[in-house]
Amino acid sequence: MRVGLLTGGGDCPGLNAVIRAVVRKGATVHGFEFVGYRDGWKGPLEGLTMALGVEQCRGILPRGGTILGSSRTNPFAIDGGVERIRENLRRDGVDALVAIGGEDTLGVATKLAELGVDVVGVPKTIDNDLSGTDFTFGFDTAVNIATEAIDRLHTTAESHHRVLVVEVMGRHAGWIALHAGIAGGASIVLIPEQPYDIVEVCRLVERRFESEYAPIIVVSEGAAPREGDASLQEADLDEFGHVRLGGIGDRLARQIEQRTGKEARSVVLGHIQRGGTPTAFDRWLATRLGLQAADAVADGDFGTMMALRGTGIVRIPLAEATGELKLVSAREYAEAQVFFG
Repeated sequence: MRVGLLTGGGDCPGLNAVIRAVVRKGATVHGFEFVGYRDGWKGPLEGLTMALGVEQCRGILPRGGTILGSSRTNPFAIDGGVERIRENLRRDGVDALVAIGGEDTLGVATKLAELGVDVVGVPKTIDNDLSGTDFTFGFDTAVNIATEAIDRLHTTAESHHRVLVVEVMGRHAGWIALHAGIAGGASIVLIPEQPYDIVEVCRLVERRFESEYAPIIVVSEGAAPREGDASLQEADLDEFGHVRLGGIGDRLARQIEQRTGKEARSVVLGHIQRGGTPTAFDRWLATRLGLQAADAVADGDFGTMMALRGTGIVRIPLAEATGELKLVSAREYAEAQVFFG
């Protein structure tokens, strides 16, 4: 069997670990040949391929990013895109695809599976917002990076008696902000699922200063006040209809300074969270997901996504994983508020 492999969407620590696991088990146990499709769905759409075998996967386990490259290409937004993918798969002699990605990449995989393309999915996103899996690889690395940044910012905030607002990634879901904020001892955590009240935020800031500690506020890029929408970096949409977000941290810092008279600064972690070496947990999880994906292809169990449930890896329908996002519940957010202020 000849199997195509692609990575789509934002890059993520652990992608190379998945590629390595799928190829090593697929080649040595199941006798598969592999075709690497470059730059996400752009690869099968435009016939962009690279050699992919055990040799190409040596030494990539600790590397961040993806040796296959990535993009946010949506073949369903392009006239004739699906037909071009089918034709290129036939031309390349590819019998099945393994798609590694988040909500958008696996959303395309779900639609292709419904149209008869043999595809298996592996969940990837630092945002941890894919339904059906307890955790996605890349999330642990992002949380650890954000937590280390918060730890370092505590000392400079205390030295200058200023408010520091840390903006982290999270368009729709606040998992990174919540986990890193609690782990890093933040005073306030603001997430997309719970619109914030700027008056309450300023009250908590002032209470923090009363206890002679400088506040650290962690905010997801998609967080928004009750009276409005998140700050937009630019109005252009990508191929999946997403607006680029950014600037909420700076906006929040300015408002806090104006309302409280306390000096406030913002720090945007941005792509630092998704770059570099994956943690041991993410390497472990990515490897297990990749091994199971190779087995799913061998079993002909297409239209499925590999998922972590408890401590086990299971297969669930792609449609179940991409039907809706996994968000922070009101209960989970309320439990964390005991640490705020």
